Amino acid sequence: MSPWTSLEPASATVEPGSSTTVRLRVRNTGDIVDEYRFEPVGDLAPWITVEPRVLRLYPGTTGTAELTFAPPRTPDATAGPNPYAVRVTPTEHPDAVTVPEGNLTITPFTEVRAELVPPTVKGRFRGRPRLAVDNLGNTKVTGSLSGKDAGDRLSYDLQPGNVQIEPGRAAFVNTTLRPRQITWFGSKQEQPYALTLRRSGTEPLEVNGTFVQRGVLPGWLATTFGLLLALTIAFVTIWLAYRPQVQSVAREKPEKAGQLAPPRPSAPISSPPPKPDEKAGEPSGKPDKGGQEKPKGDGGGGGGEPAKEPPEETAATAVRALAARSEGRHICYRAYVGDGWQDAVCDGAEAGTVGKGEPIKALNIAVSGTNGVTGAGAYVVEGWREGDTWEKAADEEDMVLGSTESADSPLQGFTLQVFDGFVCHDAYVKDRHWMGQGCTDPGKWKYGGSPMELKLQMEAVRFTV
Repeated sequence: MSPWTSLEPASATVEPGSSTTVRLRVRNTGDIVDEYRFEPVGDLAPWITVEPRVLRLYPGTTGTAELTFAPPRTPDATAGPNPYAVRVTPTEHPDAVTVPEGNLTITPFTEVRAELVPPTVKGRFRGRPRLAVDNLGNTKVTGSLSGKDAGDRLSYDLQPGNVQIEPGRAAFVNTTLRPRQITWFGSKQEQPYALTLRRSGTEPLEVNGTFVQRGVLPGWLATTFGLLLALTIAFVTIWLAYRPQVQSVAREKPEKAGQLAPPRPSAPISSPPPKPDEKAGEPSGKPDKGGQEKPKGDGGGGGGEPAKEPPEETAATAVRALAARSEGRHICYRAYVGDGWQDAVCDGAEAGTVGKGEPIKALNIAVSGTNGVTGAGAYVVEGWREGDTWEKAADEEDMVLGSTESADSPLQGFTLQVFDGFVCHDAYVKDRHWMGQGCTDPGKWKYGGSPMELKLQMEAVRFTV
């Protein structure tokens, strides 16, 4: 015979990060002593504690167990009504199971964090930082973005200008800063600025950064040019003031009147010089048979060395090019899908495919500005392989997780760790969609991908540092 049960109250309300209690009353409607075991079921089961877990009742008596609900203050605690249930199983009559159901309303809360990556950018004509906005609450966040600085010296181009962020997700805003006046000469100038996220009913959230504006031409060049110009002017002035006056003082001596000039001897007559040997000085006019230059090669019609194929564009190639254009931390990566590597992408872009059912076999990752990266890959069939060690690479070097061999299973997840700062990642898993962004603590690692017990293939990833 099934026991009689009652939840008091049937509906309760709790704030994430705190707890509330509901009483479960059970009556033994049978004619023998029985023990009743309590087991929470449903999505809220991990947050429910039953005390006591086993209740022993005599026939016709009633006992009480307390259900304590303690949802965490995280995006997983979905705001609004959430049904729950408790399975009550009699020991003497295990088939007479009763599952009383109740309703728990979780109150909404909002927590938003924003960070500029990098906080300091340098440039002559523009700077391009990125603003990362994380929704750590359990409700959707909608807001608008704007920029400001002292003196209105910068203009701002924010893409997108408005964001809508689901709980547990992040949005990335590409920002272009342009100085209103160009500095042609002189040293660099630091201009503080702030990006502001405005939401209805709350205080604006400001994130401060610095734009370092460099001169188009170095300061020493202007100093050198000015010094050369001054020296040139001084030299011309001195030359015009002290130019030497050159005059000829030679005069022909006059002869006395009536005196004849003595006769001057004429040059002695000599035989004419012989004619030059025309044959010796005349060019032959005939081509030298032995002086013709033979074409290089073996005469086989352009049989030179074959052209070399260009080197493969890896994640390290992409992160080196990005680090040369922009300072700060960067991460570039590419996915091995199908029978080849995709092109490398960087800083939050999507690698892999979404909704096509094509698994990621391997990941090629490279970082800059983080003192290196280390990680390991988990496979769909065997999970963590025995004997495998963590892969590790220094800044601007390639690291590969997984295997491109056709006999090996695709990746279901990964762990990542950087040694300066932190790394955030999100994975698109078959039948589960995007799993939600997770970030490591500085110097720590964090798993991303399919839950290990489901063994689902991973199809796309996004990384930021």
